[in-house]
Amino acid sequence: MTVSLTTDQSAVWARFCADTGHAGLPNDVYAFGDSPELADGLLALILSGEKRATASRRAIYTSGKHIAPVVGGHYLILDGAGDAACVIKTTAVEDVPFDEVTADFAAVEGEGDKSLAWWREAHLAYFARETEAEGTTFDPAELIVCEVFQCVWQRKP
Repeated sequence: MTVSLTTDQSAVWARFCADTGHAGLPNDVYAFGDSPELADGLLALILSGEKRATASRRAIYTSGKHIAPVVGGHYLILDGAGDAACVIKTTAVEDVPFDEVTADFAAVEGEGDKSLAWWREAHLAYFARETEAEGTTFDPAELIVCEVFQCVWQRKP
């Protein structure tokens, strides 16, 4: 799957490369969440350093709709309006059944009160919305891609 960039995204990516010495294209370009409001809220957590991980269903990558994260990969992250905001670099990726995601991972994901209980409730709701849109249902035994990252660059105004 090839990553395509808008003109604005290309300009922002070029600035990231010039600032950091990075060469090549991003591994992927995306916004977190499933709404502009959620994308903006999660982006704010990334930029503040609170959010350093994310969780996705393995099925979204095996379907070919999205590009799976890889350790060392660089990803251009968008805000809720679709504007490029920052670049993250993946530092760890592990497939874990939903029921086996740990409290430590939930804390690093940095959302809500950072507890495993909050993480499970919020992600059950998110995955249910995602699978409903696909015409399926979420199975708690499903593999979850637990990705840890660091924000390596932020777009300056």
